[in-house]
Amino acid sequence: MTFNSNADVSGSGAKRRGRGGAVAAGGLTGLGAIAVLLLNLFTGGDFSSLLGGLGGGEAATQGDGTALVGCETGADANENDDCRLAAGSLAINQFWANQVQGYRQPQLIIVDGSTSTACGTASNATGPFYCPPEETVYIDPTFFGILRTQFGTDAGSLAQLYVLAHEYGHHIQQITGIFDQYPNNGTGPLSNGVRTELQADCFAGAWVANAVKSTDENGVAYLREVTDDQLRDALDAAAAVGDDHIQAQSGVVNPESWTHGSSEQRQRWFAQGYQNGVGACDTFAAGDDL
Repeated sequence: MTFNSNADVSGSGAKRRGRGGAVAAGGLTGLGAIAVLLLNLFTGGDFSSLLGGLGGGEAATQGDGTALVGCETGADANENDDCRLAAGSLAINQFWANQVQGYRQPQLIIVDGSTSTACGTASNATGPFYCPPEETVYIDPTFFGILRTQFGTDAGSLAQLYVLAHEYGHHIQQITGIFDQYPNNGTGPLSNGVRTELQADCFAGAWVANAVKSTDENGVAYLREVTDDQLRDALDAAAAVGDDHIQAQSGVVNPESWTHGSSEQRQRWFAQGYQNGVGACDTFAAGDDL
């Protein structure tokens, strides 16, 4: 997903926090490490302790963080992962402000190594996540390097923004009361947890379809039209984090332990949002046809 080079992407409010010491992209080996990384992906849980000596190191909170610098234009966003995420938050927030009355923006923290949160350690070992008590999205851009080297995905620009939009989808669930209405009721293919994750995928798809409508203060669109290759990359990223795909790497697929849905479901619900919009994202009304 390419930003218009002359778009003004300053003022996102994104901050950087942490002090280094997270897992390097090439530092994880074995199915155990892969499983832990994917277990953390798109969740508010912290399972980094399962990595033992490969964990993210001692976490440290540096106040509220420091403002990102050098992220002024769409050209900056096209060249730098940090700037891309910060710029993406502008477009995502604008979309949801038009969808949800009284919308309030989450905080976006770009993690530098590792940092402590109310939901556990944030690092590239724990993966991107949304922390409901803080209404904050945490993401370490070096995580995308792990996706490339460990999971064989391109993790290109749209895949990165899909991950970000998915986490913002959880923010929508938080501020609209969906989390309260459909609390965690265990695991399984029809569980609330799976429905929650698939709905966040659907919300992400709905944003992608409308992303080009978001503009800066000068009326310049933040983003260009999505290409077929970029869309394919995003769908590949959705498939990579399907529960069945993750479990298949260890040799046993057990739907009763699913928390996020199958690869097919994650792709299908992303496509549902992309094709039909936010109104088509009620995964909780899908019954057994989820």
